[in-house]
Amino acid sequence: MVMSSIQDLPAENISFTIFKLNGFYSLGEWRRFLFIPYFFMFVLSTVSNSILIYLIITQRALHSPMFVLIGLMAVVDLFMPIFFVPNMLLSFLFDWNKISLVDCLMQIFFIQYVGAYQSTLLMWMSLDRFFAICRPLSYHNYTQTSNFLKFIIVPVIRNILLNVAVVSLAGKLHFCMKNEIDHCFCEHMGLVQLACGDTSTNNLLGLATALLIATTDFVFITASYVMIFASVMKSGKSSMKAINTCITHIIVITFSLVFALTAFLSYRIRNDFSPNSRIFISTMYVLFPSCFNPVIYGIRTKEIRQQFLKFFNHVKILPH
Repeated sequence: MVMSSIQDLPAENISFTIFKLNGFYSLGEWRRFLFIPYFFMFVLSTVSNSILIYLIITQRALHSPMFVLIGLMAVVDLFMPIFFVPNMLLSFLFDWNKISLVDCLMQIFFIQYVGAYQSTLLMWMSLDRFFAICRPLSYHNYTQTSNFLKFIIVPVIRNILLNVAVVSLAGKLHFCMKNEIDHCFCEHMGLVQLACGDTSTNNLLGLATALLIATTDFVFITASYVMIFASVMKSGKSSMKAINTCITHIIVITFSLVFALTAFLSYRIRNDFSPNSRIFISTMYVLFPSCFNPVIYGIRTKEIRQQFLKFFNHVKILPH
């Protein structure tokens, strides 16, 4: 009797609070094998970022502002996969694919909020290199806490307010279309697409968030590196060593931006991506930089490479 009364309710009066994450389910039995590459990427991310954080905390030679920012990037890269990879791995093995609306909204917030700091930290790194190379006499003043906070406060408040607004607005939607999300984790547009009624405000706010965070940061990054390279070219080849870390940052920016833009635009423009391709790109947007960044910084940054070799040799000669 109760079941029939629920079925008789109009669709607009039903709002789902439990969702199923159906990412890669079209692969059938092969889906379980996805556990292996994603597990190894998760382990690589966790171990490499943990080592990088440990080195920057314990080695006094790495306590300059640039390395502190690299350490903060490693913290972001360490925590980003934690918000979705363990659940995804359990889903691959045991088909545990249910998630509540509250947990889904929390996952969206933490992934987007922590992810926002990938571009913001790259912006701070570019500003650090700008002052170090183009304004060396002002670099000491810039690194003082009171001055450095000016560059931190506005982006931090911006990231908090925009992501809280995005998630709060998504939480007010009425989900009566279906309760299956074709993804391995909760993504903002993946959830919004299941809502009934007008979602144009959610779409606009999502676009505004991308514009005001990623695009704004990218503009500052580009402007900084244009001025840095112009300054280096004017000063001659003797200054070329100073831009080595800039090239490292540009490599990291390029990979992060390609994955982020592809994942973002796949929901908003017509494309030939299959659902599995779109899900794969979205997972790589979150997971690949977390694996890639510490390796690139470790290989291309001389000071970090030297400290790692020192640490590795010290561990090797410890008595067993």
